[in-house]
Amino acid sequence: MQQPAIAIVTPNTLTGFGLAAIIKRMMPGADIRMFPRYAELASAAEADSFFHYFVSASEVLAGAAYFLARQAKTIVLVHGNESGHLPQGFHTLNVQLGEQDLVRAIVSLAHRSHHAHGAEPEAVRQARHPKDEEQGPTPPRLTPREREVLKEVVGGHINKEIAEHLGVSLATVITHRKNLTEKLGTRNVAALTIYAVAHGIVRGEDI
Repeated sequence: MQQPAIAIVTPNTLTGFGLAAIIKRMMPGADIRMFPRYAELASAAEADSFFHYFVSASEVLAGAAYFLARQAKTIVLVHGNESGHLPQGFHTLNVQLGEQDLVRAIVSLAHRSHHAHGAEPEAVRQARHPKDEEQGPTPPRLTPREREVLKEVVGGHINKEIAEHLGVSLATVITHRKNLTEKLGTRNVAALTIYAVAHGIVRGEDI
C-alpha cells in the first residue's frame, strides 16, 4: 500500500525539520516532503498527491488560490495569534508551542479532521501502525497499572497527584514510571503522548 505523503512548506528550516520529526514519530510510515516555498511545491510532480499540507502563513498567502482549493487538507503554521490576516476556514497550528503541546495540537487536529470527514484512509491507518517487519520488534506490553500511570502522565499530572488519583503510594508510582521508561525507551512526555494515543490508552480528543 502506498504511503501517505505529507507536505511541509516553510522557509524556516528549523520549524520544518522539527515538525517533520514529530510527524514521523506519530506516523512512522508517512512519506514527508519539505519545500521552502509555495512555488517549489506547485512545480512538483506530486503536488496534488499529499494527504496533508503543513504550510507557513506567508506561503499560504503566496498561494492563496491553491490552498483554498485544498483547504480541508491544509494546516497553517502560525506564530502565536498571527492568523487574523488569513482567509477563514483554515486549521492552524501554533509552532511556538512546546513539543508536548504541539503533539497534542496535531493529534487534536487529526481527530477533528477524521471526525468531520469520516474514518481515516487505510493508507494513513497503516502509516500510524506499520507492519511489524517495517517497525522492527513488537511494541512492549504494558500492565493495566502501567497504562493507568501513563494516562496520568500524559494528562500532565505529577507523581504525587498520580498516587492520589490511583490510590497507591508515591513509591509505587515511581516504580511504574521507571518501568515505563525502560519498556518504552523514553521519559519524554511528548513521545509518551504519541505512544498513548497510537495504542488507544488515551483518546485524541481528551488531551
